[in-house]
Amino acid sequence: MTLNALMKPLLIAGLLVSSLAQAAPSAQQVLEASPVDDILVQYPAMMGQGIRDGLKQRAQVPPMVADTIAYVVQNSFRPEEIKRKVASNLEASLTDEQLQQVHDWYQKPVAKKIARAEVAASAPAIWPQIRKKAPELNKASKGTDREKRFARFDRASRATESAVDTAIALQLGLSSAMAALSGEPANPDDMRKQLEAQRPALKGVVGQQVYDSYLYTYEKITPNEMEMYLEFLESDAGQQFTKVVAESVQQAVTEPIENIGNQLARFRNLGKENAQ
Repeated sequence: MTLNALMKPLLIAGLLVSSLAQAAPSAQQVLEASPVDDILVQYPAMMGQGIRDGLKQRAQVPPMVADTIAYVVQNSFRPEEIKRKVASNLEASLTDEQLQQVHDWYQKPVAKKIARAEVAASAPAIWPQIRKKAPELNKASKGTDREKRFARFDRASRATESAVDTAIALQLGLSSAMAALSGEPANPDDMRKQLEAQRPALKGVVGQQVYDSYLYTYEKITPNEMEMYLEFLESDAGQQFTKVVAESVQQAVTEPIENIGNQLARFRNLGKENAQ
């Protein structure tokens, strides 16, 4: 038997091993390649700021109390735990082919450019700037392709739907916090039913905020780049990825929010005990 004959099976075996080693990326790798990973790191600050702004707008509590409640909210979230839940659900819900397609998209320069814009715009420190620029961007975008593409973007990204879910979670947290501060019993189920009844009205308000954020976030993204992004979001892999991430994050956000009232009630009772 020649050396070549001996080597050929080894080469074939090596190629097989190599192909196995290049199997679909894990859900964790896909998550890390996407902007979701970096955005989730900011979630505690985002939720805390949302609660702080809501309480101060209501003007029902002193600013110091609003800051304290926001601090409790912010420290109720663990980004790493949220990431684990999202990765676990992606692993269970996406096929290897879909994971590969999502991973491939986020390796592209255009995807990285868009991801950087999304991460930057998600920071709470940027929110005032988004609100400030909203009238100017709304006026400049009137009748443009950017305006027309928003409906497609919103459907594919579930942006308004997810934002309304988060708004309801925040309102639930606010209601629980106010009930705890006043010493009144709170029923999360009743609160949630009342808030769900307000969903259509919330959708109108939140929808405009999502549009303002869309204009700001993608201001530097060209029409061709945005079209590429929309095609990814509308693909089977993009749709499944977006759906699983949105549902996983919503679940991870809702659980700590529902416990805020209990935490504040304990602080309130502790304060009473110390005062005696």
